[in-house]
Amino acid sequence: MKRRAAFAAIAGSAAACAAETRDPAPFFSGTTLKGEKFSKDSLRGKVVLLQFWATWCGYCKRDEPVVDTVVRDFSAQGLVVLGVNVGESKETVRQYLAKYPRACKIVLTEDTNLTSLVSARAFPLYILLDREGGVAGIQKGSGGEEMLRQFLKLVQLER
Repeated sequence: MKRRAAFAAIAGSAAACAAETRDPAPFFSGTTLKGEKFSKDSLRGKVVLLQFWATWCGYCKRDEPVVDTVVRDFSAQGLVVLGVNVGESKETVRQYLAKYPRACKIVLTEDTNLTSLVSARAFPLYILLDREGGVAGIQKGSGGEEMLRQFLKLVQLER
């Protein structure tokens, strides 16, 4: 319970720039749109980038090519990107993805407890977890490719 509150407080209070915390993330789990199950435990040893987004968010849409590039550039180094759609129906998200496919794994609010752990009020919201499951950084808002690459350097991922 204490970790959940810390995680929510961290995400809710992060400044517009990346903030490094290294607090342990609370337990989370879910299933991607393609049916892949995941949890904090199953992702241990991987770097996890959580992107909280919505189909109506222009800044999220602008970041999609950057996020897709990062997926391609760093997945071989152990990066997993979970695009957590917040509050939209499966049909809305599927229709959106039919027009605008994403390289990251897509997760819906109904299929994870992540949205109950994080108060995402502005989009996109990025949370970076290190290989041990600690919160390596939080970024509120779109920062473009340079920001995302700098963000990943917090966990020694760079190209």
